[in-house]
Amino acid sequence: MSEMAPGQAPELVVNGREAVITLRRPQVANRLEFSDLETIRGYLREVNAMEHVLVLHLRAEGRHFCSGFNIHSVGAGNIGEAFEALAGELETARPVTIAAVNGGVYGGATDLALACDFRYGVTHSQMFVPAAKLGLLFYQGGLHRYVSRLGVNMAKRLLLTGASFDAGQMRDCGFLDEVVEPARLEEVTGALGAQLGGMAPLALLGMKKHLTRIAAGRFDAVDYAQDLARADASDDLREGALAWQEKRAPAFKGR
Repeated sequence: MSEMAPGQAPELVVNGREAVITLRRPQVANRLEFSDLETIRGYLREVNAMEHVLVLHLRAEGRHFCSGFNIHSVGAGNIGEAFEALAGELETARPVTIAAVNGGVYGGATDLALACDFRYGVTHSQMFVPAAKLGLLFYQGGLHRYVSRLGVNMAKRLLLTGASFDAGQMRDCGFLDEVVEPARLEEVTGALGAQLGGMAPLALLGMKKHLTRIAAGRFDAVDYAQDLARADASDDLREGALAWQEKRAPAFKGR
């Protein structure tokens, strides 16, 4: 049994239409303990139940985003299964998710970032996955996300060779949407969050859900038809058209 990493457990803060989960173990590059996995999964369930929350930010303290799970816990209990479950729940979270990659992101943590809808990184960002060097077979859900998000050739390069990518390479391969100076990361992701928070909830969250399902090969035509009918009959659709005509900001209510 390994000792608990220094620092604090992840934190959830909700402010209006936006929520923020912050990793708080900067002394150990924000590595995740088993208890942290359970804490974050609990936060995701809390946020999913908050109908007013449209955006979820994933952030970290210090100069690293996350170094994955505690390597000393490999093989202990069902931590691999729990990590895969967390990534899966993050991918299918109801709100639109934004990862603010404030530095190094390693191992399974790369999949947590890939599970988010948007990924913004700083100029000193770095990534690598040492699974093959450690004798670890990357879990199934992560393999699917790597291929879906980055393509099979890039997935092989990163996972089979353990290649280390800098911020520019992370952007060029599609891992990062944008690279910004460290001092601007919170500003840029905050602006994106505010923009998304102003969208029509039924349309925004409906498209996020079904795009994610399409990428995973799990499109549900019946559920899509129900969401489409609900959006087409909504007051928000009429409000959006009226606001566009009157050249003003719409006031969406999610119904």
